Amino acid sequence: MNKTFSAMSEAAAEAVRVAKGVRAEQLSGPTPCTEYDLRALTNHWVLYSSYGLECRALRQPIPDELTDHDFTAPADWVEQFAAQLDKALLAWSEPSAWEGDIDLGYASTPAAGVAGMLLAELALHGWDVAVATGQDFRLSAESGATLLEIVSASAEEYRSYNMFAPAVELSGETDPFLLAVAASGRKPQATS
Repeated sequence: MNKTFSAMSEAAAEAVRVAKGVRAEQLSGPTPCTEYDLRALTNHWVLYSSYGLECRALRQPIPDELTDHDFTAPADWVEQFAAQLDKALLAWSEPSAWEGDIDLGYASTPAAGVAGMLLAELALHGWDVAVATGQDFRLSAESGATLLEIVSASAEEYRSYNMFAPAVELSGETDPFLLAVAASGRKPQATS
């Protein structure tokens, strides 16, 4: 198993744990992603981290009907999210998912690079949801280091598309996950 897949699996389990802590009354509240309330952010997170994760591995487009879907509406939305993450991980467990390029609609990107982008989507927005709901999002040092490598390698490109804010300086911090959060322009101090 490669380190990105291992980190994806860990981040997916952590995402489900955090999702279980989201209360319905919090969904209209603010998030660290100021352009989204919690419902909109959670819908974005579910769409791109679970459906997007599976579709990219299978070389399929994300179905248009899912882009405006409210994944948080059903009472069992967390169970549905967990089941979809399981399907996505199963798709990425196939060695063929990691071969060649994946057409993203605007560019063709090596599969491993797409997997890294999806890991960042899953973990960073998982952190956003956790902060918005008074929770922590945690990754092991190994998975955090993998995410930090990915974020560090792509941060400037993401900033050019306004997907990341300027990096936040964390003096004395050694947790690679929190360093990745800061490198993406998020403020880990918000969790304390």
